[in-house]
Amino acid sequence: MRDALIGVARLTGAVAQAGLWLAGAGLVLMSAVVFAQVVARYLLGFSLFWAEPAAVMLMGWFIFIGAAVGVKEGYHLSFDVGLMLVPDRWRAWFHTLSDIVVTAFAVGMVWFGWQLAARASTGVVPGLGISRLWDFAPLIGGGVLLVLFSLERILRRAAGLKTRRFGDMDDAADGLPDGSAAEGRAEAMLDGRKE
Repeated sequence: MRDALIGVARLTGAVAQAGLWLAGAGLVLMSAVVFAQVVARYLLGFSLFWAEPAAVMLMGWFIFIGAAVGVKEGYHLSFDVGLMLVPDRWRAWFHTLSDIVVTAFAVGMVWFGWQLAARASTGVVPGLGISRLWDFAPLIGGGVLLVLFSLERILRRAAGLKTRRFGDMDDAADGLPDGSAAEGRAEAMLDGRKE
């Protein structure tokens, strides 16, 4: 099971890396669209009718994809004060509970996002001329990625493999158990040495 999870971790790591690049490209593209709209409106005297709906749609994509990657990498918002009060052996259970809640929320995103998309699919996005289904596609896509990444975190923890948490120095895709070479890499990074 551990070898299969390590393979899954490498695959989801590649998906997360691609998602991160897409989210970054979406942010840059949205900024360019907004900049073009400002230049067109205030310097050239006309408006790009497609700019606002395109920027909003791009923003939806990079927010939901970026949030999913944040969960995968352990950088998403969390409230860890309670973890300071519990024994170390309980912390993994609380992290797993958190991942279960995120998974349930993500399933809701997919389910209700799909229903919203189905109802809105007959409408058209003004300025873009595409189905309003695409307004809700980021919600569905981000939810699917959240389910995938959260389930991977739960399964990795159940198999005794590391999962990233904010501030940790381990490599979640290396598949190494606690107390392994990842800690040596973390110490080397803290000392300023290279591997």
